[in-house]
Amino acid sequence: MNINTLKPLLQKRLGQKLPGDEVRRKMAPELRMPKNWNFGDMTKARVAGVLILIYPKQNTTHIAYMQRPEDGYAHSGQISFPGGGREEQDRDILHTALREAEEEFGVPQNEVEVLGQLTTMYIPVSNSMVYPVVGYLPHQPQFIPDPKEVAEIIEVPLEYLRQESIIKAKKIQASSGFAIQAPYYDLYGKTLWGATAMMTSEFLVVLEEALKNKI
Repeated sequence: MNINTLKPLLQKRLGQKLPGDEVRRKMAPELRMPKNWNFGDMTKARVAGVLILIYPKQNTTHIAYMQRPEDGYAHSGQISFPGGGREEQDRDILHTALREAEEEFGVPQNEVEVLGQLTTMYIPVSNSMVYPVVGYLPHQPQFIPDPKEVAEIIEVPLEYLRQESIIKAKKIQASSGFAIQAPYYDLYGKTLWGATAMMTSEFLVVLEEALKNKI
């Protein structure tokens, strides 16, 4: 998948109506099924931004995830996008996502072009309202991960991520200690589940529509 062809198609599709919860439910754990879809008061939620970074590597387009350290916090050990809470000095949520990606991945924020955003998602376990930002880097990044925040960077070709065969389901031990039945993406033996899997599912639908319609 050539990133130079993909970039304008994806950018245009991101500017249109997004599929949101309708497609994200496909990767929702049992606790986020439709009957439990509405949560309590979200007005006090922490505002956060994450970066879905696409870039070229070995003549194909890749996406970058990170595995968090086993630190005992809410999303300990899970696979996620780089990101974090909005800080007072951030100009907007786009700046938050780019700043956090630079801090965690070492990717200079001034080199990343924002293509658009996916649907905002509330994450109850961390009481966060997360804004997924899609960014484009025109060259392969030289990652410099922050060891306090990142145990491992996981680079995945989009062609691999598009395979239906990597979608599986199992009981997953959540940070709360409960075992939750959940669908997940099998990333070369690593388990991508929860909110990040749901964001990924929306991104993949947007990607497929952009490629199919050549909008």
